Amino acid sequence: MTVTDALAGTGSPAHHTDPPMLDVDGLGVRFRLRDATVHAVTDLRLTVRAGELLAIVGESGCGKSVLAHALLGLLPGNATVTGRALLRHPGTEPVDLVTCGQRRLARQVRGRRVGLIPQSPATALNPVRTGRRLLAETLRAHGRDRDDADRLADDVGLDPADLDRYPHELSGGMAQRLVSALALAPDPPLLIADEPTTGLDRPLVDHTLDLLRRRCDAGAAVVLITHDLAAARRVADTVAVMYASRVVEHRPADALFGSPTHPYAAALLDALPDRAFRPVPGHPPMLTALPEGCAFAPRCPRRTDRCAAPPPATTTGDGTVACHHPRSDGAAA
Repeated sequence: MTVTDALAGTGSPAHHTDPPMLDVDGLGVRFRLRDATVHAVTDLRLTVRAGELLAIVGESGCGKSVLAHALLGLLPGNATVTGRALLRHPGTEPVDLVTCGQRRLARQVRGRRVGLIPQSPATALNPVRTGRRLLAETLRAHGRDRDDADRLADDVGLDPADLDRYPHELSGGMAQRLVSALALAPDPPLLIADEPTTGLDRPLVDHTLDLLRRRCDAGAAVVLITHDLAAARRVADTVAVMYASRVVEHRPADALFGSPTHPYAAALLDALPDRAFRPVPGHPPMLTALPEGCAFAPRCPRRTDRCAAPPPATTTGDGTVACHHPRSDGAAA
């Protein structure tokens, strides 16, 4: 049984019979260094459907942002990507994002079918163009009215007057809102938002999350990459928890936040201020030296000798979990 099958009938958009908009199967990303190999993403399987907001959460360095860049072909030359990432949209030919090549990604996918809100807006903005010119160029390139710039700015919580500034004149939060407007300008059916609330105060965080939720409610799909569990809990339909390059739990948001089954997911939730406020003990392994067995075992209170072997991804009643000793009682880890 696949994750999609397991999620069927849970109340998330995954219960629809239409094929998923994004179907990632066995995705792997490796970076070749001079004396080591970085295992950034390992055997990743995910699906996202129209109308669904999938949140991908986990500690820094677990592979979340690498996944986003792998899907859009934005990795450096020392990266090797394997597996499949099939993108579907009604009226267009399905595209395998892993094998279709840079030319097709640039002409048919980036911005048009998949939008990206990058994690680092300072490196994504042209320093010699004002925000207004950047938005106008993007709108014109996609056949939209360049006069929509003010509306887009307002949608993301940016004062339209600030569009007349250059990137270096914007605060970090203002630059973050500008790249969000640029990603939304072509109205892509799939949006990947990589830490889109970085540098924003709480009201603007909520404003941005509500904007993403409204896109899903209007029929788009959103992949929200975040370390902010409160953000995921606020807007996500489904949540995938990543640890050391792997998805260790993938379930509907209500189920995962109510009763996590993987000990790492439980420990993450216990670190929240409104819960036990207890940090996850220990440190994640280096991605250049992943263990053969369960990568979380050295930090896990439930570990046994079985954890020396790789944990299988097993189907639960409403999703999947990769653990030899999954929790079933919903108690604290």
